[in-house]
Amino acid sequence: MAKASLTLFILLLSYFSVGMLTLVYGQKTWCVAKPSSDETTLKQNLNYACSNVDCSILREGCPCFSPYNLMNHASIAMNLYYQAKGRNHWNCHFGNSALVVLTDPSYGSCIYE
Repeated sequence: MAKASLTLFILLLSYFSVGMLTLVYGQKTWCVAKPSSDETTLKQNLNYACSNVDCSILREGCPCFSPYNLMNHASIAMNLYYQAKGRNHWNCHFGNSALVVLTDPSYGSCIYE
């Protein structure tokens, strides 16, 4: 019982000191754009991410080009940035326009790394 209480205490301390629970044992996470993000913010996020990582997967004819819309392309670019920078929650902030998700957003042949 004492071990469970200690574990709970550490998790709560982590939550209050960091602002979110840290995932344990290598839980895979992805970064996607918040559905409420406006077009200007999505464009800025897309440009910022792609100026820092290779976004060639978004080119026409590549697996993640379709569907060709800003929300999709921004989410993919933001995730590429997030993955490249080490999957730290602060690498998926994008001015509070992004979310860290536990469900793989891959679709068809577009695989989110």
